[in-house]
Amino acid sequence: MTILLATSNPHKLAEIAAVLGDGAGLLSLGDMGRAIAEPVEDQPTFAGNALLKARYYARAFGLLCLADDSGLEVDALGGEPGVLSARYSGRTGPRGVVDPANNRLLLEKLADVPIARRGARFVCAMTLCSPEQSEPLAEVRGVIEGRILTAPEAADPSQPERGRGDNGFGYDPIFFVPALGKTTAELAPADKNAISHRGQATRLMAAHLRRLGLLCRSG
Repeated sequence: MTILLATSNPHKLAEIAAVLGDGAGLLSLGDMGRAIAEPVEDQPTFAGNALLKARYYARAFGLLCLADDSGLEVDALGGEPGVLSARYSGRTGPRGVVDPANNRLLLEKLADVPIARRGARFVCAMTLCSPEQSEPLAEVRGVIEGRILTAPEAADPSQPERGRGDNGFGYDPIFFVPALGKTTAELAPADKNAISHRGQATRLMAAHLRRLGLLCRSG
């Protein structure tokens, strides 16, 4: 069975595929052979945007579609950046440009916020849709709690947006998990998948895929 993963992000594809295994038969948008306009992600919640994307791409390509919407919620900022996580700074372009800009803006907004008030969480909502049905086949949610690094905690305090660690993407270098004493960018991929918001959501989705007969029991 082929399942379309509604992303062109190779990091996201790799993370989800690593958890589901080869039995999922995942394809990315880049594998479709034709480009279509992206849907406008205008929903106020991660779950709403995940459903919007899964439904849109399932109908566009006539395939089962798995979509996620994920991001960062920071308590001291009232839940920002939330659903705007990927475009928080307003910068466009490759991840090598956008990610540091997002991180820089976040750290600037938290410049005077003490460690005790820098609590944050990564959230991932994931939805599976069929092209034949209007209602989703499955919806799940994963969350990991942590906090945002301070500038002095970064590997290079003169460039705090680079945070610590070379793995992961997005806000991973500045998202610190106190229980592990590391940022999620300092974790090996397998260790990150074991605890991450996306890893949690994917394992929950895997159970639904097995229930639906779309993933073998060993997948």
